[in-house]
Amino acid sequence: MTANRALTPALLVACIIAVFIACLLGSTPMPIDRVLLALFGSGDVSDQIVIWQIRLPRALAAFATGAALGISGAALQGLLRNPLAEPGVLGVSASASLFATFSLYYGLVALSPWVLPIAAMLGALAATALIALAAIKTRSVVTLILVGVGISAFAGAAMSLLMNLAPTPFTLSDMINWMLGSVANRSFRELGFAAPFILGGSAILLASRRGLSALTLGEEAASGIGLNLRNQRILTVLGAGIATGGSVALAGAIGFVGIVAPHIVRPFVGHDPARSLIPSALLAGLILVLADIGVRILPTVNELKLGVVAALIGAPAFIWIAMGRRAIHD
Repeated sequence: MTANRALTPALLVACIIAVFIACLLGSTPMPIDRVLLALFGSGDVSDQIVIWQIRLPRALAAFATGAALGISGAALQGLLRNPLAEPGVLGVSASASLFATFSLYYGLVALSPWVLPIAAMLGALAATALIALAAIKTRSVVTLILVGVGISAFAGAAMSLLMNLAPTPFTLSDMINWMLGSVANRSFRELGFAAPFILGGSAILLASRRGLSALTLGEEAASGIGLNLRNQRILTVLGAGIATGGSVALAGAIGFVGIVAPHIVRPFVGHDPARSLIPSALLAGLILVLADIGVRILPTVNELKLGVVAALIGAPAFIWIAMGRRAIHD
C-alpha cells in the first residue's frame, strides 16, 4: 500500500519534469532561465512564442494521448483479465483512423481544420457503440474480443483500400502521416477539443473502477457479490472508447503504450486493476513525452513519427509480456 501511495506522486512529479524538459529541448535547445521567463509571460517575445505555441502544447498533447491510452489499457486489461489487452484490441483506434483517413481521401479536411479530429472522434464513437451493443447482447468476454478484432480487421482493410486508391501522392502522404501518429504542430486549440473526451472517458473508467477489482475474483464470483457484469462491460468499453477516440483525434494512431504501461505498474499496486488506472495513465503519458523528446532531438533528415518510435519501444515489450504470460501458463 505504501508503494502505491508513493507511486502516483512520484509519477506525477516525473511527468511535470518531463514536460519542462520538453520545453527546454528541440531543434535549438533553450536555457532554463529563458524557459522559465517565457512560461511566466516575460522575457523575449520569440521565446514565449516557441514555448506557448510550439513546445508546451506539443508536450501536453503527447502526455494527454499517452494518459488516455494508459488508463484505457489498464481498464480493458482488468475487464478482460488479459495483460495483452489494449484500446486497439476492441477496434476503436482502427475505426477512428479509418474515419480520419476517409476525410483525407475525399479532401474534406480542406473545409475546416476541425474536420480531421471530428472524423476521428466519430469513428471512435461508432466502434464504441458497436462494442457496447455487443456487450449488451453477449455474456462472453471472448465474443467481445472477437467483435473488436473483426472491427479492427475491417477498418484496417478499408484503410488499405483507400490508400491504394489515393487520387494523388499528397493525399497518400497525409493518410500515412495520420496512421503513423504524431503530435507535431499541435496547438492548445486542438488539445482543448480532445481534452473533454479524454477527461470524460477517464472519468467513466474511474467511476466504474471498483467493478474491475471484483472481476479479479472471476466473473461468477464477482456476480455473486453483486456486480452487474453487463453494466461493468458497457461502462468500461464506453469509457475506453471515448478516451481512446480523443487520443486518436489528437495524435493519430499510436499503439502498444496501452499495454506496456499497465504491465509495468501492476506489480506495484498488488495487481489490482482499480488501483492501476491513474498510475498507468501517468506512466503512459510520461513514456510518450519522453519518446516525443527523442523524436525531436534525434539527428534525422526527416522527423520520425511518434507512433513509429512508440511501436519500436512497445513491440519488443509486447513480445516479452506475451512470452512471459505463456511461460506462466505452461
